[in-house]
Amino acid sequence: MALFKITTTRSFRGSSIIIEPGMSVQVSTPYPVNPINVDGGRLVNDAFLRIYGIDLKRAGILNNAYLSAIQIG
Repeated sequence: MALFKITTTRSFRGSSIIIEPGMSVQVSTPYPVNPINVDGGRLVNDAFLRIYGIDLKRAGILNNAYLSAIQIG
């Protein structure tokens, strides 16, 4: 299992969602690949929904332009 820290890199304001740089979540994946690009980023989106109540996919910012992934484990 690989552990990733996903962090927002840019601000976003729209449709009653406010994202600030530095918001982060941790996700574990069975493979050491960027979880933003796997399965449509489902693990990352679920983690942001659980921690912050923010649906990144609905806002259209579930991509590498707004998020960075660093493997920490």
